[in-house]
Amino acid sequence: MPPLRRYAESGRPTTKLSSSTARLPACPPARTVFSWLLLVAAPAIAHSQQIPGAVKQNIEARIATGNSVGIVVGIVNVAGQGFFSHGTRALRRSQPVDENTLYEIGSITKVFTGILLADMVIRGELTLTTPVKDLLPQRVSVPERDGRQITLLDLSTHTSGLPRLPSNMSPADRANPYADYTVRRLYAFLARHTLRRDVGSEYEYSNLGVGLLGHALARKAGSSYEDLVVSRIADELDMESTRITLSRSRRARLARGHSNGTEVASWDIPTLAGAGALRSTAADMLRFLSANLGLTTTGLANAMRMSHETRPDIVGPVGLGWHIIEREGSHIVWHNGGTGGYHAFAGFDLAKRIGVVVLSNSTQSIDDIGLHILDSRNELLEVTTPSGSVDPSKN
Repeated sequence: MPPLRRYAESGRPTTKLSSSTARLPACPPARTVFSWLLLVAAPAIAHSQQIPGAVKQNIEARIATGNSVGIVVGIVNVAGQGFFSHGTRALRRSQPVDENTLYEIGSITKVFTGILLADMVIRGELTLTTPVKDLLPQRVSVPERDGRQITLLDLSTHTSGLPRLPSNMSPADRANPYADYTVRRLYAFLARHTLRRDVGSEYEYSNLGVGLLGHALARKAGSSYEDLVVSRIADELDMESTRITLSRSRRARLARGHSNGTEVASWDIPTLAGAGALRSTAADMLRFLSANLGLTTTGLANAMRMSHETRPDIVGPVGLGWHIIEREGSHIVWHNGGTGGYHAFAGFDLAKRIGVVVLSNSTQSIDDIGLHILDSRNELLEVTTPSGSVDPSKN
């Protein structure tokens, strides 16, 4: 396995807790349609009414066996919202996690980038078919193939032909691998890279592609990626904890990340921020999911609806940043995220009008919890003592 592959963030469900019965749906490319907005004062629902007992027991077992350190689950539906939390912010501290605990959400950031793209299209600032080259400095060369340029849509749907990660990543600190990857290195990679396939012809999950998209959108807006997310999404949805750079008070609520039972450093992702740099809480993410479900109303309704649309010219079910699982009786729109010490899941089923977020300060996958709550045919993984840490590149 190439050394840098371990630094890729998640994009597919995993079965890293050992299980002979787990049957998680494979994550194909992506396809879907739908809507979105600000969490109005919904009545809190008793945990027992919202979180299935089997899920609670499974989470408690994960903490007891050391598979995870702290897990928070949030559910929102037409009746309101509910949370279940178990575990602590760090192994060496007894402070419990809750819906206001901050976690790195990794590649769930990609759906924020997709919504930003849709919002800028709706505002008339660009189009889905705008070549990414048009948003970069004129001197920057972007690879193309047979005269076909990489568009913003190609980047958001993982069909650009760009690889998962740039080959010129050489981190000084392997525990924080994206921290010193600069814009200059990004531009140098683009200038030298030769595409291996036709643009738009095939799905290949790419942190590089969506990171480049976030960079390009921020340049178009004349701001940083974080400021763009805050001004157009977080402020609109009252997501006051969803940030990249944490103030002192927010950092005090950050759970410590863990890998294989060891506390690890947080990740910094400056240049490819649009691929995985955001941090958030379960409370904020329910505001986000409530908006996507159309349970609340904001100015992002049309952009969120566009981000869920699948496109017949793209292979596999993908939206703008979202993955989609289509199955009889359910239509799940989702994404997960994995960084050096965290794993996260966010998804919803529009037909059932339910959204779920699961946040964990451990690299062990928790995707099965979210998928099971959304559709009980997706089995919970059997919990056993972990034999090693999860490689995020396989997510």
